[in-house]
Amino acid sequence: MSSAQELQDQGVKLFGQKEYEAAARTFGQAMEQYEADGNKAVAAEMQVNIGLVHRALGEHQQALDAMQAALHTFQSSGDKLHTAMTLGNIGGVYAALGDKEQAYNCYRNAADLFDEVGEKKMHGETMVAMASLQVRDGKLSAGADTYAVGLDELDNLTAGQKLLKGLIGVRKKILGS
Repeated sequence: MSSAQELQDQGVKLFGQKEYEAAARTFGQAMEQYEADGNKAVAAEMQVNIGLVHRALGEHQQALDAMQAALHTFQSSGDKLHTAMTLGNIGGVYAALGDKEQAYNCYRNAADLFDEVGEKKMHGETMVAMASLQVRDGKLSAGADTYAVGLDELDNLTAGQKLLKGLIGVRKKILGS
């Protein structure tokens, strides 16, 4: 049988090729192998990956179930970084479900943890996701403020992000804030 790492790598490859069912099976095999090896943390990462497969397939409840199980493992072990990453992914599932309040809470908690552990880029990405949710919810001023924080923490902005950052700068000058 292949090693857990080989199975994980194969699952990532399958996911990238949009072969989601095969990716889920392969991540499941990797998870079982990691568990057999006593590596609960990486087994939980495979649960998150399985959740991401379900999210890609539009199977939101299955995605939440897998990710929340992994979240419990990370929280129990005190792993703040993986807790934050998982909360961000759960926030994305809630956003896809249209549950803005739960999505916002997950993003906020993830951003706080990323800030706590000094993960500037992931904090910025989470703030941008939260800002997007705020804007879609009609909270334009709050969204602009949140975008400003997030974009300031990201390197290599896309053309759209650069434009948005410039517009936010103009807004700040006009409002004097």
